Amino acid sequence: MTDNTSASGQTPEPASHDIDSVDTSVNRRRVLIGGAAVAAVGGLAAAGFASAATATAETTTGTSAAAAASTGVCSLTAEVTEGPYSLTGALVREDVREDKEGVEVQYTFTVVDEANDCAPLADALVEIWHCDALGEYSGFVGKNGHTETDDGTFLRGGQMTDSNGQVSLISIWPGHYVSRAVHVHMRVHTDVTLTDDSYTGGSVIHTGQLFFDADINTEVQATSPYSDNTTKETALADDTIYDDGGASSGLLTLTALGDSVSDGYAATLTVGVSSS
Repeated sequence: MTDNTSASGQTPEPASHDIDSVDTSVNRRRVLIGGAAVAAVGGLAAAGFASAATATAETTTGTSAAAAASTGVCSLTAEVTEGPYSLTGALVREDVREDKEGVEVQYTFTVVDEANDCAPLADALVEIWHCDALGEYSGFVGKNGHTETDDGTFLRGGQMTDSNGQVSLISIWPGHYVSRAVHVHMRVHTDVTLTDDSYTGGSVIHTGQLFFDADINTEVQATSPYSDNTTKETALADDTIYDDGGASSGLLTLTALGDSVSDGYAATLTVGVSSS
């Protein structure tokens, strides 16, 4: 699917909301490195290599994630279309929520470079964007049938990875809309130049999507304000992009931040990219 442009230069697809198609040139590419080293790192689930676990999984720490990445075993995270709702010039910030209400999600991503023996990739910009609880994207509000203020920046943003290849972002659990399971879009950029609150230049070396445990998502979508969205929801098992590949296909490892859904979740994933 080609990029579409908004009022700032992009035009969304006329089809129903975010009907993403797979980029067959990079569809689901994976590389496994290290062979016998797999047995030595059975605990990689906490670092995001395994399929998303239940909400009781342990949160990945910066030290353990970096250690896991340095074992020499990684899988290239699936590359898929960025979809029709991308915008250029994302704000560089940790908290992308603005005034959007919803279940808090605290993301920790560890980016590793397959082209460099899976070493952590520092100084890369990890960008995410997704719809709000009513299934609306900033810059394209109305595509899911709701009227609300649209500043073109809510639930969009990114941060630079540190020396451990890690980055933290705070957002809300996405809502849903016709044709797609609940998901988050991601791009990883290298060689960007930071400005006061954004970036210029650089190259996109990874384009992917992130997915959520289906059972936990059902609980979230039943709470307010998600329950105000009466649009038909597509189940994860029926999604046109997710291929049941677990973490290598973008399935997040989730950890409950409290005793109830409303307390939110920590979400971790090791993102395998190739800088070459």
